[in-house]
Amino acid sequence: MYKTYSMELAGRQLSIDVGRVGKQANGCVLMHYGDTTVLCTATESKAPRDGIDFFPLSVEYSEKYYAVGKFPGGFNKREGKPSENAMLTSRVIDRPMRPLFPKDMRNDVTLECLVMSVDPQCRPELVAMIGASVATSISDIPFAGPCAATQVGLVDGEVIFNPGQEQWNKGDLMLTVASTADKVIMIEAGANEIPERDMLDYIYRADALNKQLIAFINQIVAEAGKPKQEYTSVAVPEEMFEAMRKIVSPEEMETACFTDDKQTREKRIVEITEQMREAFADNEAYLAQLDEAVYQYEKKTIRKMILKDHKRPDGREITQIRPLAAEVDLIPRVHGSAMFTRGQTQICDIVTLAPLSDAQRVEGLDPYVTSKRYLHQYNFPAYSVGETRVSRGPGRREIGHGALAERALMPVLPSIEEFPYAIRAVSETMESNGSTSMASTCASCMALMAAGVPIRKQVAGISCGLVTGERDEDFVLLTDIQGLEDFFGDMDFKVTGTHDGITAIQMDIKIHGLTREIVEGALQRCKDAREYIMATVMTPAIAEPRKEVSEYAPKIIFTQIDPEKIGDVVGKQGKTINEIIKRTGVQIDIDDDGEVSICGTDKEALERAREMVEIITMDFEEGQILDGVVVSMKEFGAFVEFAPGKEGMVHISKIADHRIAHVEDVLSLGQKVTVKCLGKDRMGRLSFSIKDAQ
Repeated sequence: MYKTYSMELAGRQLSIDVGRVGKQANGCVLMHYGDTTVLCTATESKAPRDGIDFFPLSVEYSEKYYAVGKFPGGFNKREGKPSENAMLTSRVIDRPMRPLFPKDMRNDVTLECLVMSVDPQCRPELVAMIGASVATSISDIPFAGPCAATQVGLVDGEVIFNPGQEQWNKGDLMLTVASTADKVIMIEAGANEIPERDMLDYIYRADALNKQLIAFINQIVAEAGKPKQEYTSVAVPEEMFEAMRKIVSPEEMETACFTDDKQTREKRIVEITEQMREAFADNEAYLAQLDEAVYQYEKKTIRKMILKDHKRPDGREITQIRPLAAEVDLIPRVHGSAMFTRGQTQICDIVTLAPLSDAQRVEGLDPYVTSKRYLHQYNFPAYSVGETRVSRGPGRREIGHGALAERALMPVLPSIEEFPYAIRAVSETMESNGSTSMASTCASCMALMAAGVPIRKQVAGISCGLVTGERDEDFVLLTDIQGLEDFFGDMDFKVTGTHDGITAIQMDIKIHGLTREIVEGALQRCKDAREYIMATVMTPAIAEPRKEVSEYAPKIIFTQIDPEKIGDVVGKQGKTINEIIKRTGVQIDIDDDGEVSICGTDKEALERAREMVEIITMDFEEGQILDGVVVSMKEFGAFVEFAPGKEGMVHISKIADHRIAHVEDVLSLGQKVTVKCLGKDRMGRLSFSIKDAQ
């Protein structure tokens, strides 16, 4: 027997089936929200995984096309690798849940969310977030939950909780907030310049709804939850730390840690590790945990100095940003480029412009999004952190960082009517020591302006870190965290925006939630920092978008034709349009309404192509003067081509102002001539004259 638990959530029925399916999983629920159905499972390995120094959590969000009544694309008609949306959803499920598992556990845990049915009014991503928490909470897997998630939209000034897909896509806010019973644990947002005070209000209105949902989940756990099992801890024993302090004193560790150069610090830590390895040569148990123990010793040292003395590893003040630099046009012949440097983090961004036909086609479960005009892609090669590793293509982290910078700039992009281009920005990480996604936002903003994309405002981004103590009021916020402060700290709070408001947020934490004071403080810190970055380096590098695109970028012109004559331009099997493309070297796209887009780098070629299209679709009128080329000669006259597939006949009597015996006496194939339209003859055929055009 199974049991269904139900509640009303944001005006719709949320139902959770426990014990109906997946009974061999550690935890399994079948989620129903409206007609959206998602199967969520949580499983754990029976033994810890050997040889790892992290908690091995995997989150899989699977989209099945049957959920929306579609066949998958491609030859095999089977779902392939996860879509970008699936990867991003997996990350947003992972981020709030990971901190709630024991840090010293090494058993593999997998959370799987299978989308089985989609109601456009109930987004499956939200249902999966809630379901993953419920499945884990009722399982026997150690977990300090439950947590819950709420999404907030803003449409025409109206706040909507858990909006439908169309409202989510078209509104001014896409905010996701996850909470525990006590605190906010995750924030992710895309926003159309929402002021900080309003964003804070929306966050905590969502948090209030999360608390209602958590109370509901706790009822399910009380009735159907399994007792939590014990696990094998890999925590470093305190006596080992005591032994390490005798070998390397806290003062010596502090000296090793506190430098503004990442490579110097890493070299010092390696030397300390080797020193301890020699000292523990006869203690196999200590040697087995040495790397983790040194990491923890380093972490404790840095956290103590930041929290107690407000001393950062590189000597900065807690509100101080690392040295900044910005430049544009460093890469020749591309359509736009910019470099942004912040300390040892450096991003080079390159923008490419293309006709709208090159926009990315999107296949997924969202019926309202079928293409993407703006793409931001992020690459993180091993050399950027001084490592040797073969590139295997972008992973989830790279996809996530690219999506964050993309979301940051979407609100300031021009409309298609203002700028009819597809736009691709690629951020190449040259060097990394913390918050490359925010450097990507700054670099891509400048590269877009350098490429002549008329963005409305500048956008910058920065990350705020956190170190907490034993009490809620014991904390230090850190502006512009470097890698070490990210690894050893409690939070990576990324915020992008203009001078007027926030455009994107992504918050990762390693603790069990944040107080309102911390969230409010982080938002203000990020606002102050991004305004400083724009004023100090971005505006001096490039103050506004260029008035024209690069000489190497394609130019696009338009002409409108009668939709009934699209076939005339295309020709049989595309013969006519391909001939225009061959002669001019342009790219031509025609929509169903007859709008013709002509794209190329040569302005003269663009105009020639437009003239050909217009000639093909025009109705000739008596008295009209046209230029053409002789393409055929007969005894009775010559045929003149005005554009591919568009010809007219000149009778022999209309070639010269005197009598000629043969057409060849006056004309030759390929000769350019000017003709005058004489209108239709007695048989209704158009005729032309060379002699009357002179």
